[in-house]
Amino acid sequence: MLAVLKKELKNYFLTPIGYIFIGLFLEASSVIFYIYTYNTGSVNFSYVFYDSAIILTFTVGILTMNAFAGERKSGTYQLIMTSPKSTTGVILGKFIAGLIVVLVTEICSCLYLGVISYFGTPNLSNLFTTLLGFILLTMSYISFGIFASSLTEQPIIAYVITAIFFFTTMYITNISPVFRAISFVELFNSFTEGIIPVQETIQLLSFSIMCLLLTIISIKRRKNVK
Repeated sequence: MLAVLKKELKNYFLTPIGYIFIGLFLEASSVIFYIYTYNTGSVNFSYVFYDSAIILTFTVGILTMNAFAGERKSGTYQLIMTSPKSTTGVILGKFIAGLIVVLVTEICSCLYLGVISYFGTPNLSNLFTTLLGFILLTMSYISFGIFASSLTEQPIIAYVITAIFFFTTMYITNISPVFRAISFVELFNSFTEGIIPVQETIQLLSFSIMCLLLTIISIKRRKNVK
């Protein structure tokens, strides 16, 4: 797993992919931060992460679209298929690498905390639980993005599947409240109240684990077909 993790991190930071994601994410979040937080003088840092969650909906596919679809397109997928490394280790390596890139981006966005502190003292309890919720949300997004990438040979299709799925989940509760379990931004919003919501934590973790298991099944099925 460590070898795959190192390889993926090199792919992110030695190619434009990682920097495109970080650049787009920080640019969009900076604009939203200025409009909705700086202009109002709000000291609620949770708003920054809530806006970041919406941005993540449309940008996370940039990180995950090449996880397996890109390997197939470049011809390196056969190395994975014949590798002595376990399928689970390969998938976890890609998953953790994507998570690290997003966390690095969020650490950069914590610079906004200094600006907010100019207006007053942020609520650290809300900040802690919001950060936890954002990590869980990121895990859900990346795990599904990797699963989508395992289903196709075209990275752009993997991106479209990921973006459309998460965009749909943002408004799915308008159809029926029963779909709240997959309304990820709404689940994340529960963490901004300063307490750790047990039900939402379990739902986000369960979705991440489910997607990783589905990816393992998808990859192993392709191995068996080969």
